[in-house]
Amino acid sequence: MKEQACRKCHRVVGKAEVCPVCKGTSFSADWKGYVVVRDPENSQIAKALKITQEGSYALRVR
Repeated sequence: MKEQACRKCHRVVGKAEVCPVCKGTSFSADWKGYVVVRDPENSQIAKALKITQEGSYALRVR
């Protein structure tokens, strides 16, 4: 099963109907780049990408 990414917040998930982060319902299997955020409060990358929750995120989602 290919993972998909939320079009709104870019969270990478398996099969889901609702995003666990933003509660969005639009997902795409067409995404590129991957970043794992473990400590969003102290991560410069998380701040730059406006990520507030720990998890895996796509850098680009179509």
